[in-house]
Amino acid sequence: MRREDLHSGLADEIWAFREFKKACGIEGGDRDWMLRSMDRYLAETGSTEICRESVEGFIRRRIDTTRPETYNWICYVRDFTRWAALEGIGEYVVPAGSYKTGNARKTPYLLTEAEVDSFFGAMPSACRRGVWSWQAKAFFGLMHACGLRTGEAAALAVEDVDFGESRLTIASSKGSRTRVLPVTPEVNGMLSKCHAATSGAFGEARAGFFVNNLGKPVTVKMAGWMFGRIWAAAGLPDEKSGARPRAYCFRHRFAYANIERWAREGRDVDAMLPYLAKYMGHAHIGSTYYYVHTSPDFMSGFADMVRSTDSVMPEVGFDG
Repeated sequence: MRREDLHSGLADEIWAFREFKKACGIEGGDRDWMLRSMDRYLAETGSTEICRESVEGFIRRRIDTTRPETYNWICYVRDFTRWAALEGIGEYVVPAGSYKTGNARKTPYLLTEAEVDSFFGAMPSACRRGVWSWQAKAFFGLMHACGLRTGEAAALAVEDVDFGESRLTIASSKGSRTRVLPVTPEVNGMLSKCHAATSGAFGEARAGFFVNNLGKPVTVKMAGWMFGRIWAAAGLPDEKSGARPRAYCFRHRFAYANIERWAREGRDVDAMLPYLAKYMGHAHIGSTYYYVHTSPDFMSGFADMVRSTDSVMPEVGFDG
């Protein structure tokens, strides 16, 4: 975004906020989209103050034309009003916790065991050349075995993997919450084999644990493209409407597969969920309870399980 892209009476203030975020190492993406959109609204309405009327007017306008699952942009508006208040150029701050409807979440595509087997079975034919010929199994296998977010796997640094202790440090997780995850010997061996191959091609001091063919860190977009390529090679269905398969589905599967396993073993699922929440890096237990409701095989027997114990299931939340 350029300064000349802004035309409202608050263009200088909006640009100053962007420069402030840039100085903090944060720029571009959805934040710039929100700032341009707000500037257009302010120019259209002739607003020259960061007040309740102008801010909430913009929010209501966007809500009327935005799908509920994409309301996450409101956090950028709140951030802007907080900055303006601290600078003494704004009189209204969007209250924390407002516009909760923005936390609506899409129904995930629920991977079946057969689909997972087909996906990994198709890797040799889908990934014949380049770095993905040896790192696809490790990248998607790590997501499947540990429930990582796609961005967490992509951002993994070489030093984040401790082969001696069989553990990972997830230092770039959502909300800047660092966590250390133990991994099984099988996962540790899979990562070790991938590391050896990548180090042979790019050295141990490379830019990331997973890299592209130029030795640069893998992006979420590239991982998504590779997932789609392998999915297609496996001949798996990809409907054009409704929930669609994507790399992030491995994280969903990790959650509900553990829930179902605990249920089969007769363990107290309610008591186990805090451990699952900690491992997955959820800020609130409500995000983990969400997976109880999406689990395809678990919910049918959950009511009877709850009636036979003293545990109480809270209402599902979507802060994740």
